[in-house]
Amino acid sequence: MLKYYRYCLLIIIIFASFLNVKAESVKAGEVLKLQYARNFEITDFLTHQIATVRISGNDSKRLYQYALVPRGVPLPELPKDIPVIRTPVERVVVLETIYIGFLEALNQLEKVTGAGATNYISNPTIRQRVKTGIIQTVQTGQALNVERLILLQPDLIFISFPNEPASNISAQLSRAGLPAVMTAEYKEQHPLARAEWIKFVAAFLDASEEADKTFAAVAKRYEALLQTVDSIEKRPTIFCGAPYAGTWHMAGGNSYMAKLIRDAGGDYLWNDVTSTDSIPLDFERVFLKAATADIWLNPGIHKSRQSLFSTDSRFKRFNASQAGDIYNNTRKQIKNTGNPVWENGVVRPDDVLADLIKIFHPDRLPDHEFVYQEQLK
Repeated sequence: MLKYYRYCLLIIIIFASFLNVKAESVKAGEVLKLQYARNFEITDFLTHQIATVRISGNDSKRLYQYALVPRGVPLPELPKDIPVIRTPVERVVVLETIYIGFLEALNQLEKVTGAGATNYISNPTIRQRVKTGIIQTVQTGQALNVERLILLQPDLIFISFPNEPASNISAQLSRAGLPAVMTAEYKEQHPLARAEWIKFVAAFLDASEEADKTFAAVAKRYEALLQTVDSIEKRPTIFCGAPYAGTWHMAGGNSYMAKLIRDAGGDYLWNDVTSTDSIPLDFERVFLKAATADIWLNPGIHKSRQSLFSTDSRFKRFNASQAGDIYNNTRKQIKNTGNPVWENGVVRPDDVLADLIKIFHPDRLPDHEFVYQEQLK
């Protein structure tokens, strides 16, 4: 009998040691493995998750953290001053259209109760709900309607941090005690890194399984498309954009757009400028470098060459203009609405990549039909 009690005691000690190791590992936290994204991480604990967003600028770095705690569960011990978001969230406000793309991909559009910049929204479901008042407009330009936001009682407000005005908006939300969550998908350089932010959005909605499946399918197709142009030696020369208010903002060589062009088998003329931000140029400097370029991509809002040339007759002088090789990502854009490429294209960069390959090397994807791009006539 004594040996039996000793055996039971030994089992209890071993089991208790296992529990202690288990508790310690949970306390330490298990970080979600990401394939491409670099500006966020999600750490799992036994009672909650911690979502961390890193935003790096030219002269500063910012860190934002949020505790995701399931509804009905007592608050765990948390780092000081960390905002708590009860999950899954039920009432979401979006201040940029990109979140609509993520929410649509996760089948969570019904959670949207408020939106900013509603004139730039393309999703027909959201536009109809704005029209009928189901979704409230909470922002016009940089003017935020804080009173309306308070009345909406959102569980979560998604906001990005691209510039100083956004900082002011963030401060307004903070002073009002509203649950704003900062994001930084726009800071990612790889198209699949931006798409992987669907996992960040999904964490607040308890939709991580759906996010994983969606992203895995997108990444698999994107990587397969890369192989279709991997061995290509002759690459067409590319420039993009158009002047706005007299300044031509050309994508930097380390930007999201430049990466897409390279991945599609194009030779981007500003590859040598190692910047993730756009480069302010005048017409003369662009023409000096791009006069003989093969293809002109995404010249603003224009859906025809006549519309483009009417803004500046000098545009006709580019070789791409004379050859008719001007393409814009406006195929799905409807007048007086936003462009779906800024909602869905970020979530589905494989579609964007396929369009560009079709333009640069049409023989590699002979059966592909443009999703966003159209040749300007």
